[in-house]
Amino acid sequence: MARQCRQRDIVIFPAKGVVSVMFNGKQVAHSSHALELKEGSYPPVIYLPVAHVDERYLSPSTHTSHCPYKGDAAYYDLVDGEKTSPEAVWYYPDPCPLVARIKDHVAFWGDDITYVGQT
Repeated sequence: MARQCRQRDIVIFPAKGVVSVMFNGKQVAHSSHALELKEGSYPPVIYLPVAHVDERYLSPSTHTSHCPYKGDAAYYDLVDGEKTSPEAVWYYPDPCPLVARIKDHVAFWGDDITYVGQT
């Protein structure tokens, strides 16, 4: 059965400047090619190319979720030594056509995550 993607007011554009992501005092991602996704009335979400993430901090999670506008999401836990932030990184391996630009990009969330250089 073909996947159904619903339409929504989603806009994706290049994020301004260089974006770094800090976890446990360490830089885990750094990119001048980040994307900013604005969806309806939600706060913007920054997506960084996965190639610009230090994969030493990523541990695959079994958690998944579904968004009718973006598709099926997969997750990583962020891990640094004994500190772990479960499901702190998500991505869409096969995003809906409307948001195809976020393929091969990841987003971060959580109290332990700090974005630097993006306002």
